Amino acid sequence: MTVPIKQQIRVGAYIMSQRLRGRERYPLVLMLEPLFRCNLACAGCGKIDYPDAVLNRRLSVEDCVQAAEECGAPIVSIPGGEPLLHKEIGEIVSELIKRRRFVYLCTNGLLLEKKLHLFTPSDYLTFNVHLDGLKEEHDRSVCQGGVFDRAVSAIRAAKAKGFRVNVNATLFKGVDPDRVAAYLDFVTDDLKVDGVSISPGYAYERAPDQEHFLNRQASKTLFREIFRRGKGRRTKWRFGQSTMFLDFLAGNQDYRCTPWGTPTRNVFGWQRPCYLLNEGYVPTFRQLLDETDWASYGTGAYEKCADCMVHCGYEPTAVTDTVENPLKALKTVLRGIRTEGPMTPEISLEGQRPAEFVFERVVTSAIEHGRPPSAPAAGASKHSVA
Repeated sequence: MTVPIKQQIRVGAYIMSQRLRGRERYPLVLMLEPLFRCNLACAGCGKIDYPDAVLNRRLSVEDCVQAAEECGAPIVSIPGGEPLLHKEIGEIVSELIKRRRFVYLCTNGLLLEKKLHLFTPSDYLTFNVHLDGLKEEHDRSVCQGGVFDRAVSAIRAAKAKGFRVNVNATLFKGVDPDRVAAYLDFVTDDLKVDGVSISPGYAYERAPDQEHFLNRQASKTLFREIFRRGKGRRTKWRFGQSTMFLDFLAGNQDYRCTPWGTPTRNVFGWQRPCYLLNEGYVPTFRQLLDETDWASYGTGAYEKCADCMVHCGYEPTAVTDTVENPLKALKTVLRGIRTEGPMTPEISLEGQRPAEFVFERVVTSAIEHGRPPSAPAAGASKHSVA
């Protein structure tokens, strides 16, 4: 794992402080979506299917700072949409760093070279560039030629200026493990990225391509094949995720999703229940934490969650397990990820409730009754700079 030591220490201390306070649910990463607008339309994406009235909305700098302070998570991930389309993204990142938040700015890379001057290299800032494989696979994934080359150029430019850069790969059905291994060699050896985040895609109900999402068994089999190719390899791949999460992807850990670990704040408010599912909004983080029926979501509880193994749901579980069981985690690091033998039993789906398709109703309600993006959250006060 290539997460900075400073970040590991901060997150570990934060988790222990929450446990000492007796808190069962607490956030680790704030998923802060300042806009939904994007300059790509990927076939596997379900995040940009909104009318122009919504795509034109933006969170203000004040909204973003308030969300970070209201939530209190030590890490802020800024996805989208494409965050670099936001005219105030440089100021948003700067203000979050002032508050000692570790910021992961997610981007497809198309605007990164043009916008690098807005940022200053820092231990608190990592560009997380979406790169779904080598050129053929990535350009096919984003449904546009030439994107891989531009993203690679942006990564080289950012690294040359001293920025931390990770890449984020989402894998779908039909991917070749040998090509994934070659991709991991390339980003580690050639691009020299600081870390790789890798995860199976989530089956967004409104994604244009519904044929290529992996189920859980296929995900585990695929990741075992990938990790098997990494054993004894000249290039030691650098992952920006916990080893325990990677071990979970390989079918060796019986984890349950902890969606409150990565709460989402966007132009409508706090999204219920998680970054991947949009089934309602509340105006405050406290309402999200206290009023969401968490037991009704997750694999085995809800049909929409049946095949999910995505990092935003399971990485918080893995990180918490790492902090609470350091010897177990150390053994996994030392022995490597197991790629042979039985997998953990799969979660039964017999008792799951059926999917509710509520997107239209939720979005219509949010448009009609949602507060303006620049207004303070209900019951919340403005915060001064720490």
